[in-house]
Amino acid sequence: MTQHQIKHIIARRIDQDGLFETGVAGVKLFRATQGVPCAPAVYEPSVIAIVAGSKEAVLDGTRYVYDNSQYMCCPMSMPVKAGTPAASEEDPLYGVYISLNPRVMSELATVMDNAGRALRSATGHRAGQGIKLARWDQTFSDALLRLLQICDNEADAAVLGESRLRELYYAILKGEAGPFARQAFGAGNAIARAIAHLSSNLDKPVSIDDMASRAGMSRAVFHRKFKHATTMSPLQFVKSMRLGDAAAKIAEGMTVSEAAMGVGYVSPSQFGREFRRIYGQSPRQWADTQHSLA
Repeated sequence: MTQHQIKHIIARRIDQDGLFETGVAGVKLFRATQGVPCAPAVYEPSVIAIVAGSKEAVLDGTRYVYDNSQYMCCPMSMPVKAGTPAASEEDPLYGVYISLNPRVMSELATVMDNAGRALRSATGHRAGQGIKLARWDQTFSDALLRLLQICDNEADAAVLGESRLRELYYAILKGEAGPFARQAFGAGNAIARAIAHLSSNLDKPVSIDDMASRAGMSRAVFHRKFKHATTMSPLQFVKSMRLGDAAAKIAEGMTVSEAAMGVGYVSPSQFGREFRRIYGQSPRQWADTQHSLA
């Protein structure tokens, strides 16, 4: 019933495909009525909740399909391929995108850990890597509905939006993805901080030694912990982040040379070689393919 109410709110507020603001910072509604194959993208820290249809993400070869039975939690920036291949006029996709504010999530995770109960609930939990699918529970459903119900009123959104969003964050941290998210946002998670720094500085030179130093670890320890958290080596992750960001910019209309420079490549030939190695096409061919699909 709660999901039906959420779907009704989305369908009432938007009458075309795309991603739309709600009036609460970091919360967006979306609809898709055409299938879109999975394409390179960078998921920022977020939760995506689907109430009708399904969405897909591929991370380092692992495919995640989520719908109204599971929401997607991605607590750290991740290079993925994402799409809505099953969406159609007959079976439209409706969903909500929730950006995860690292400061608020960290604050809540710390309070929960200090309370003790959160730590005990995580005992024996094997953390996911990069992305976690979590079952919708009533606490999450109710918190999301309460948040969306205030978005029609500008004053309500301005006054209550932050507290309702905080309630939703708490529901996420209490839910099935909670132990996974708390590892990313809890005190002392140097890997998450290293990824956040990288995500904000894709256009600047970066070395694994520098990332390890920022995390306060030796190169060997950093490499092991990084791969456990993301499934990728640090070098593979850096390349995937840069190329995924560049591919998304090219698809949006940026020139190949601008996209390459925007993610730190000074050599067009190196960019072209690494792009083809991952995506099987030259950047120019990729641009032509994406524009033909538009």
